[in-house]
Amino acid sequence: MPESLDLLVLGNAIVDLIARTEEDFLAAQGVPKGAMQLIDEARAESLFAAMGPATIVSGGSGANTAVGAAMLGARTGFVGKVRDDELGGLFAHDLKATGVRFPVAAASDGPATARCFILVTPDGERTMNTYLGACQGLSPADVDAATVASARVVYLEGYLWDPPAAKDAFRKAVTIAHEAGNAAALTLSDAFCVGRYRDEFLGLIRDGSIDILFANMAELQSLYETDDAEAAIKALRDESAARGKDLLGLVTRSADGALVIQGGNVQAVSASPVHELVDTTGAGDLFAAGFLAGHARGLDHGASARLGALAAAEVIQHIGARPQHDLVALAKAQGLL
Repeated sequence: MPESLDLLVLGNAIVDLIARTEEDFLAAQGVPKGAMQLIDEARAESLFAAMGPATIVSGGSGANTAVGAAMLGARTGFVGKVRDDELGGLFAHDLKATGVRFPVAAASDGPATARCFILVTPDGERTMNTYLGACQGLSPADVDAATVASARVVYLEGYLWDPPAAKDAFRKAVTIAHEAGNAAALTLSDAFCVGRYRDEFLGLIRDGSIDILFANMAELQSLYETDDAEAAIKALRDESAARGKDLLGLVTRSADGALVIQGGNVQAVSASPVHELVDTTGAGDLFAAGFLAGHARGLDHGASARLGALAAAEVIQHIGARPQHDLVALAKAQGLL
């Protein structure tokens, strides 16, 4: 029987290549600022050749959340697919070095380990171009029933909702989690994802598959096809009554902090102070990490959200989507732990 976990994340196993750039480079490359777009291997090679010096670090939205939660003391595991190549080895090493369990075997053939080219403009906005590669090979066979059943929360990365086999892996994990009496969480990941899979994401919410939903305001407005933030918030509030089962919603609002929405209640949580905005990559991932780590410690939703805001503030003050400071020490210094 595997050791029990506070959090098990299913997501894309990606290595990030992060470079500072100017907006005219984005225009020259035909890359829409602030968005995430999928690219093929040929485009990945040409973009890498054109971009400037890069910082190479293990990434992937869900993996960032797993690492952040582990750094806050949560017992954490990750399920994702890499190739047995150099970047795949780097990804696995980095996860395990932070204490995250990574029980999935690397693929011995097929596409290379995924990579995401993250272009950061002077205003801190990140633009992502992602080659999914081996990520798309994740299947239900990679989801170990005992590991899933041992986790208090199973967290699903919306970015991985593309490949049919990955969807089946998600559904398998949700079923096992609920049969064990545990919770399933979903992050919408990006308005790009929501636009592609709006009906399916709403289906997961409305059929009771999802207990906890993470989104930023743009994603929430895309989900409910409205430009009105208040209308989107009301629509999320109404989901609990419509399905007859409480849905916990966490909605981030950048400098305006976050909202905790459950049933008919909405609680606003302020953002943590930021001395210098450097790179917004990973802000939502680390908010989820902090919230879920707080949840694992038995904190109430407001306190957990404040822990999430702290983790998000740390990660946007440097290049890269993994924390560079001791999050527990920071939280204790602010009286959050």
